Amino acid sequence: MKPFESLKLWLFTGSQHLYGPEVLAKVTAHAKTVAGYLNDSAGLSVSVEYRAVVTRTEEITRAFQEANNDVSCIGVIAWMHTFSPAKMWINGLKIFQKPLLHLHTQYRETIPWDTIDMDYMNLNQSAHGDREFGHICTRLKIRRKVVVGHWKDAQVHKEIDCWSRAAAGWMDWQEAKFVRFGDNMRQVAVTEGDKVSAEIKFGFSVNTHAVGDLVQQIDSIEGQAVSELVREYESRYVLDEKLKEGGAYRSSLLEAARIELGLLRFLQEGSYKGFTNTFEDLHGMHQLPGIAVQRLLGKGYGYAGEGDWKTMALVRAMKVMGRGLPGGNAFMEDYTYDFQEQGGLVLGAHMLEVDESLAEGPIRCEIHPLGIGGKADPVRLVFTAGEGKALNASLIDLGGSYRLLVNEVRAVRPPKGLPKLPVARTMWQPLPDFKIACAAWILAGGAHHTCFSQNLPVEVLEDFAEIAGLECLLIDAQTTLRDFKSLLRADE
Repeated sequence: MKPFESLKLWLFTGSQHLYGPEVLAKVTAHAKTVAGYLNDSAGLSVSVEYRAVVTRTEEITRAFQEANNDVSCIGVIAWMHTFSPAKMWINGLKIFQKPLLHLHTQYRETIPWDTIDMDYMNLNQSAHGDREFGHICTRLKIRRKVVVGHWKDAQVHKEIDCWSRAAAGWMDWQEAKFVRFGDNMRQVAVTEGDKVSAEIKFGFSVNTHAVGDLVQQIDSIEGQAVSELVREYESRYVLDEKLKEGGAYRSSLLEAARIELGLLRFLQEGSYKGFTNTFEDLHGMHQLPGIAVQRLLGKGYGYAGEGDWKTMALVRAMKVMGRGLPGGNAFMEDYTYDFQEQGGLVLGAHMLEVDESLAEGPIRCEIHPLGIGGKADPVRLVFTAGEGKALNASLIDLGGSYRLLVNEVRAVRPPKGLPKLPVARTMWQPLPDFKIACAAWILAGGAHHTCFSQNLPVEVLEDFAEIAGLECLLIDAQTTLRDFKSLLRADE
């Protein structure tokens, strides 16, 4: 089953009546073949459906309106099999509200050298038909992705899949509801922002509930449900002796389970896709949610700490975009550095709330003092993330515009043990190197909170930014500070 089996991409194929019914019949047959081949491809995570060969203004406008209205359609693939005069597409493109991919392909991969004639030329005109379509899209300032290559090519499938994942993440944001328990961490700038402008631009809403509203849900959880969840903890994780039956902090584990169940019920009843809280606003709670947040992240909810609703929304979107791929997407924070080890390493962690989907090896369930928040010692999951290619992404409100900042990194195992660090953690080398990456991130205004991804290629985030109308800045192996500063100045 495809990871996004219930979602569809619609294929619109452009032509015109100039060439007669025989050519249009062949165009239709070819379009159905292409759609079927893409739909059956193991390289695509979304279904592809043939919808129409469109030849008139009214047909095109109606097709785009139907795509707007169908909740299962997350985007349209447009391909001009023959020449399709672009003025016919204007009204349809003007009303279209979903992501658009322009597939610049051709039915046959090679030229039939011995038999090619003008009939063949008239039928296979994508070379200039797609240029006509591309011109009108540019004239109308339509954001879209252009994929070039034969429709059977695995690389073409990969590029379409990256875009389709981005389209799925974008669709998930539309009318999504997120909840903020309490307010922002006091005096902090980067986690603030204009939630109204975000809803206008991105489609999701963020509204605040008092922590007391959550406490009511937590207090309503039945003891039997708590016991059942604790048995799940015992079977899934390596429990600290103090948390086992008869241990000195067994009651803390029970309370942690009650918090998880209360949070889950609150989110389900409110149809929320993510949440954020802050350790400065815990009135009525016995401990800061640790294991509860980690496990809810593992279920696909978005989260970020200290009231950071932008990162919370980004974490949710990246979890959706990464569905079905090995590895995880998790709330993360650049916490501390080692300047000497391997040219400079970042230790990424948070107080409690890093997602267990990153874990490699055993996951321990432990309890330790937190030192801030003024509450009882919180229960949390402790583990180390795996090695390999990864990236960090930050959604930044610059006041009047938004920026998506992405840094490619290489996750590494900690070179030494961390016996006294009781949190989930990962380490990475930022590309191109420690000094350039850190300087570029700071110059771009990147947040200290990110979504850390083990499975999303940069192309998915670039496609997502294009769909969302976001500026996307990449810090990678080719980045130089001189060029990066030029990009920032051009944006200003």
